[in-house]
Amino acid sequence: MKLRFAAAAAIAIAIMAAPVAQAASLAIGKKAEVIVDPKKMTEERIALWERFGGWCSIKDWHPAVESCEASKDGDAELRTLTLKDGGGVIKERLTERKDFAYKYVILESPFPIKNYEAQFALTPDDDDEEEINFAWSAVFDAEGKPDKEARGIMDGVLTAGIKNIELLANPAKK
Repeated sequence: MKLRFAAAAAIAIAIMAAPVAQAASLAIGKKAEVIVDPKKMTEERIALWERFGGWCSIKDWHPAVESCEASKDGDAELRTLTLKDGGGVIKERLTERKDFAYKYVILESPFPIKNYEAQFALTPDDDDEEEINFAWSAVFDAEGKPDKEARGIMDGVLTAGIKNIELLANPAKK
């Protein structure tokens, strides 16, 4: 599989199909295009999602995440991410799960944000039958920092994750 990395803010906004609870002022998105055999699209999509799409799989592919602990609070599915190098803890709640996609909100984090809602998905490319797209997008408001700085921090988080998926899914690029 060959991957190409591209910024996809416009696509990411379109992917966020559910309305935002509170109008967020910032939006970011990243995607990786995975080249696959169109005859094996279903099998390759399943294998990629099994590797990268589990609720706590983020610990296996995001370079800043040391560990992920899944838990429940009633019917709510939660995850607690411990960041490497003393970077803090992020608590998140799953808001929707579909085949090859999930949405979540951040409940607590060391980031200068609030009203954060995101989606992580794996979808066939609309205009290229040989591609599958990993897309990670988020909307949020800055809190305690200027919009530009908050956007830069969160853009860095998404970029690091998507780039690492690219390296892990295509070892020949290392």
